[in-house]
Amino acid sequence: MDNLIITEENHGVFTITLNRAEKKNALNNLMYQQLCQAFLHASQTNSIHCVLIRGNQSCFCAGNDLQDFIETRENDELAAFNLIKILVDFNKPLVAAVAGPAIGIGTTLLLHCDMVIAASNSKFQLPFTKLGLCPEAGSSLLLPMRIGHVKAFELLVLGKSFNAEQALQYGLINQSCSDDELFHIAEHVAQTIANLPLDAVKTSRQLMRQATTAVLPQLIADEAEQFARLMNTEECKSILSKFFN
Repeated sequence: MDNLIITEENHGVFTITLNRAEKKNALNNLMYQQLCQAFLHASQTNSIHCVLIRGNQSCFCAGNDLQDFIETRENDELAAFNLIKILVDFNKPLVAAVAGPAIGIGTTLLLHCDMVIAASNSKFQLPFTKLGLCPEAGSSLLLPMRIGHVKAFELLVLGKSFNAEQALQYGLINQSCSDDELFHIAEHVAQTIANLPLDAVKTSRQLMRQATTAVLPQLIADEAEQFARLMNTEECKSILSKFFN
């Protein structure tokens, strides 16, 4: 299936749609590669002023495709980390429209967004330690900064799931709405941003992010090293294999 990622540019808004509904938009290596290409295209295209990332009305992203994890050899580089590096350096505003499951990378990706609109049917979860893994995508820094250490520990280590109303209370999303309204509201937000003076928006965004961008590359490299190590432990392999037995 070639159209796992669908892109469309309209009036300065570049929409990226995850399109693997039969697997609940779980991200595999090909999807990561296509996402990298899409974000690089958006960063280099002058006519694009804002990016909107979305799934469908019932699912945003169920996380990484666990089959890819099982098939990964010890020295293989995970495609997911290439996407995270691009997101850290991404130079334009990013809006997310979330509905249904947003699991693992489906939630940590949102920490790199500038605005997030979530449908009331959204369900967020960071089940890393339950899989024998550790936080990724800079979440070990970004989430505690956003909500404090004790709540971040609850979400990142205990893997407690939370809904859109709780995400709003935590300051992880801007607005909760019905699933029928989601895409209309998110598109309006993205278009409003795209209509603003681009230089002023990019400069403001860069100033707001410079404290974290100075330390994120090394932190993400550390997370990637530990994630890869844990993924090749017998404990993690045993946990992951149970999903397919």
